[in-house]
Amino acid sequence: MATAADRPSVWVLRALVSLHLVAIFGQPAFAGVFLSGDYDGLRLHEIGANVTTSLGYVQLIAALVVWIRLRRAWPFAATLALVAAETVQYFAGMAGALWLHLPLGVLTVAALAVVFIAVWRGPLREEAT
Repeated sequence: MATAADRPSVWVLRALVSLHLVAIFGQPAFAGVFLSGDYDGLRLHEIGANVTTSLGYVQLIAALVVWIRLRRAWPFAATLALVAAETVQYFAGMAGALWLHLPLGVLTVAALAVVFIAVWRGPLREEAT
């Protein structure tokens, strides 16, 4: 019998968290390109923000599936908090509110790194019924 770690829903979640992490790690680099005087960096940062935010929402759906199938709520709760912070950060960046955009950026990168470690560190087991 397959374990919870062998479930496709777990592997989809892990893949999405990994892609999300790669995308979010690019954001500070793109911002740095812009701040160094290359204005194309701002366009890359905006594209990266769209990709990162979209991956967050898709990850939220995958985490919901894991919650339903494996009865593991923490990936959904963690992703929901992360997506909420990313959404606020996204709109703060669009509004030019750097006082909020920058600290939330640091927070979301760190939070996603923690979620990545937690998802990959061990199997997501089904809770006892």
